[in-house]
Amino acid sequence: MMEPGKQLEIIRRGAVEIIIEEDLVRKLERSHKEKKPLRVKAGFDPTAPDIHLGHTVLLEKMRQFQELGHEAIFLIGDFTGMIGDPSGKSETRKPLTKEEVLENAKTYKEQIFKILDPRKTIIDFNSRWMSSMTVEDMIKLTSHYTVARMLEREDFKNRFAKQGPISIHEFIYPLVQGYDSVMLKADVELGGTDQKFNLLVGRELQKDYGQEPQCLVIMPLLEGTDGVKKMSKSLGNYIGINEPPKEMFGKIMSLSDTLMIRYYELLSHIAVEEFTVLKQGLADGTVHPKKAKEDLAAEVVERYWGKDAAIKAREEFEHIFRDKELPDDIPAITITLEGKGVGSGTLDVELKKKTWLPQLMKDSGLAKSTGEAIRLIKQGGVKVNDATAADPDMKLAQGEYIIKVGKRRFLKVKIEP
Repeated sequence: MMEPGKQLEIIRRGAVEIIIEEDLVRKLERSHKEKKPLRVKAGFDPTAPDIHLGHTVLLEKMRQFQELGHEAIFLIGDFTGMIGDPSGKSETRKPLTKEEVLENAKTYKEQIFKILDPRKTIIDFNSRWMSSMTVEDMIKLTSHYTVARMLEREDFKNRFAKQGPISIHEFIYPLVQGYDSVMLKADVELGGTDQKFNLLVGRELQKDYGQEPQCLVIMPLLEGTDGVKKMSKSLGNYIGINEPPKEMFGKIMSLSDTLMIRYYELLSHIAVEEFTVLKQGLADGTVHPKKAKEDLAAEVVERYWGKDAAIKAREEFEHIFRDKELPDDIPAITITLEGKGVGSGTLDVELKKKTWLPQLMKDSGLAKSTGEAIRLIKQGGVKVNDATAADPDMKLAQGEYIIKVGKRRFLKVKIEP
């Protein structure tokens, strides 16, 4: 096992805060002396079926702890998922059904081992202890925290000030998350900055239950591809770990140079020393940002899809953006207008619908809806035969077209008589 000082240097990488660092040092020293690994916990509520790179920030930190010789506990919050985490929410989150939570949990178990070592990972579910808890047990648990302490939490405080609704079950969420640490006897818990209140509750409950309080390694929330808001599927700024290699590669290449550094720090497996050299090289101009970004994109794609897929994605990126050529596997559709467009009434309406650009984009998968397609056109993000489409009401006449959305999505359309 690596000496404690060196371990701490690796653990600090990318972390916003460590609570309390002196306590963590003592735990690392004791672990090293006794050759007994620390129990490192991270909880994930299976609120959606897919994991994106934002989720993997904690998983990458957990992987680092594994490589340092510690025990990783991946806790699936199948019970807390039915409550709904209020963290950062301005209104009550809609709870999921048990069936939805369990279905999502299946995919989590499949995806996490693209990062974590299955031989060194314990997967647990907090329903294991929470489902058997009686009403009396729950009342005892709630007695460990006051309403006043709960209202110190920023999101609750804001809602209370605005006279917004706060459901009783939302107060229970941080208590259950904290009680998970008691049941697992966690030495360390990992969480994002939005989870700080919940993580601190875990420390307090462990003290109340006669345990040594866990140390907290608080990680930043990864910004999405827009570089502004945290990565979220609902915002459309996410990079899913199950996305096709070329999509993943292209999205990473679209990051700003500044955001690329953050992704390197939080997601790359390069050593601390190598990362320091990279930053210096980017600062003094000896390393080109495009080359660094390509290396990062290739590393991430290889992690989830393998080396061959990463090489192919890199080659295709160069093929499209350096040589200004179309990808080899561009999808194509043919629209036949025979019998349409003659006269008026419903036939004419159907013709216009079939050749209306936003409808084409929706039907072909270039946009999720005609509304999104219209928004993309208005933002200048759609080209037809290399000319920017400016009119959301644009209809395509007979002929062949290449529709390009953003930098990576293409569609070949042939409209026949």
